[in-house]
Amino acid sequence: MRCDRLWRNARLMTLAAGQGPLGEVDDGVIAAKGGTILYAGPIAEAPLFDAAETIDCQGRWVTPGLIDCHTHLVFGGNRADEFQRRLAGATYEEIARAGGGIVSTMRATRDASRAALVESALPRLDALIAEGVTTVEIKSGYGLSADAESKLLQAARDLGRRRPVAVTTTFLGAHAVPPEFAGHADDYVTLVCDVMLPAIAESGLADAVDGFCEAIAFSPAQIRRVFETARRHGLPVKLHAEQLTNQHGAALAAEFGALSADHLEHLDEDGVAAMAEAGTTAVLLPGAYYFTRETKPPPIDALRRRQVPMALATDCNPGTSPLTSPLLAMNMAATLFRLTVPECIAGFTREAARALGQHEKIGTLEAGKFCDLAVWSIEHPAELVYRMGFNPLHARYWRYS
Repeated sequence: MRCDRLWRNARLMTLAAGQGPLGEVDDGVIAAKGGTILYAGPIAEAPLFDAAETIDCQGRWVTPGLIDCHTHLVFGGNRADEFQRRLAGATYEEIARAGGGIVSTMRATRDASRAALVESALPRLDALIAEGVTTVEIKSGYGLSADAESKLLQAARDLGRRRPVAVTTTFLGAHAVPPEFAGHADDYVTLVCDVMLPAIAESGLADAVDGFCEAIAFSPAQIRRVFETARRHGLPVKLHAEQLTNQHGAALAAEFGALSADHLEHLDEDGVAAMAEAGTTAVLLPGAYYFTRETKPPPIDALRRRQVPMALATDCNPGTSPLTSPLLAMNMAATLFRLTVPECIAGFTREAARALGQHEKIGTLEAGKFCDLAVWSIEHPAELVYRMGFNPLHARYWRYS
């Protein structure tokens, strides 16, 4: 059988269903053609391939390319000053209500050009790529006006043209109430639903719609309006839910068949049950939990009991998770949330793909999926989770680029 490229002498973590927690294969081979996997598994069961190029992995481990399924990678400015205020005792909510937080970044983002936003985001994207990321989700949400939100999504798409990485975009217009609508959140939601979201849907700039359901952001009733509008325009939804308080946003997200509900520190049993029934993925964000010094972790045991898929992401953003290391996020998830090694690795591969609605195309090493690979110089899978500040990536392949 003819193939373009063959990786041999490899140890695989296929993450495929029915093959154990990580789908480990000791003497493995991967064959690909046209950027798609033809075979991934034991060499003893492989067809005879005629490869244009053969790569000897020399016993290294190969995983699917990592997937960062929740980021706010494109923004203007930074919020280091707020970090200092938080160290002095100010809370996230106090800073937000004083005009900081998301609104602070909004001002810097509105002032920046599309080209400047791209240039400032490239180092952050490069850091993700350097740790094996082959797919990244990028949200808007720091423009909070029709033109600025469109500019953010265009900049995100530009990043996918500047680097060998798949970029999926999410419209997060319902992230915060901009100053010009202070005290009139319902009117801003009307703008989001009647003007911003329809225009973005028509332009094809977004792959999904998100919102922030929280006491300092938008109520469940307001988010419902956004989700109903997204449904009319054929866009899937996801939600920032139960991060600071329990607004029952996860159950609302599940009602709309959301791809994911994210953060979830204050998620209750009813929310877990609703997510399980709807097939909504839990996206856990240990970087934000760590950075804001939260003390209530997500209900991991309840999510396990209900078999809710658990994805992980960096939540890269300027205010609550200035993190560009998936490997460190894995370590944080293990130490802070007590996730297992297989759960951490699956969280940045198979389950992250599920959180983006792309598990049929990426996230595991299986025939028919895109050939997105990360090759690691490690002796045991646990090394991907155990080390801090060390990157064992040997090579990364994104559909051959």
